[in-house]
Amino acid sequence: YAKLTFFLSLVLGTTITISSNHWVTAWTGLEINTLAIIPLISKSHHPRAIEAAIKYFLVQAAASTLLLFSSMTNAWHTGQWDITQLNHPLSSLLLTTAIAMKLGLVPFHFWFPEVLQGSPLTTAMLLSTVMKFPPITILFLTSHSLNPTLLTIMAIASAALGGWMGLNQTQIRKVLAFSSISHLGWMTITLIYNPKLTLMTFYLYCIMTAAIFLSLNTTKSLKLSTMMTSWTKTPVLNTVLMMTLLSLAGLPPLTGFLPKWLIIQELSKQEMATSAAIIAILSLLGLFFYLRLAYYSTITLPPNPTNHMKQWHTNKPADTLIAMLSSMSALLLPLSPMVLAFI
Repeated sequence: YAKLTFFLSLVLGTTITISSNHWVTAWTGLEINTLAIIPLISKSHHPRAIEAAIKYFLVQAAASTLLLFSSMTNAWHTGQWDITQLNHPLSSLLLTTAIAMKLGLVPFHFWFPEVLQGSPLTTAMLLSTVMKFPPITILFLTSHSLNPTLLTIMAIASAALGGWMGLNQTQIRKVLAFSSISHLGWMTITLIYNPKLTLMTFYLYCIMTAAIFLSLNTTKSLKLSTMMTSWTKTPVLNTVLMMTLLSLAGLPPLTGFLPKWLIIQELSKQEMATSAAIIAILSLLGLFFYLRLAYYSTITLPPNPTNHMKQWHTNKPADTLIAMLSSMSALLLPLSPMVLAFI
């Protein structure tokens, strides 16, 4: 019952924030979300999980304080509590900082890999997808009044740092955390010019990341070495996982190619060819570690003697949710006109 209560609180907090027009109700929704996810992070009572929960709480509390201060400053100067009426420059700067802290954008990214590493896989999935939805919505609503130069610098820094830091990791959750930071860079760079494209990128990112986390949860893989051995237990699921990872890397003809293609096209339209070239080159760093994950999950087996038997495994029932999410992660590119019609 406790877990169900926390999940329902997450849904409630997210719904309140994305449907509110007033700063205080949006802030309330974010707080409900934070309080609901903390028990889910720390439920294993392992010291690392407790540490992750405390780090998460401190960062989110600081970000919420900044967000409230930003909205109060704006209300003081303009008399408006409406989210879309963020007209004061100091308020928009404070809001950008607060949301960057909540999302884990560079330079406020340090907490995110640590928290993800200390969380169970299902909670890590929630942190990477559902918990990012309310802050992204607030960015979407205030996009017209944010500073384009600041956002572009943060976006390119996030894409660079997410790529560089992910290269050296052996823990899968940390790799996915840096992948998340890198994808947030892609979403942020196009936010001011085409906010709907940012939302579409976020939706597709959520589908792919959820498919990966659920697959890893089924195979119980936490490190690259356990990923190698999972091939003997679930070869089909590992093949699907490889496709999803390559889709997250943005390889055509998979779904993940669509947002990157559209973002580069949008940046070229805005005469930001340099930024487009830089962020496209930086995505190659991410491609390396996704390829490495895909390679480990399907092609490599750990050293074993010649008489080594296949690991015993029972036939598990097929997971419909993983099947749906993985299919969408791999096959949506031919349906891109339909996807674009939705946004």
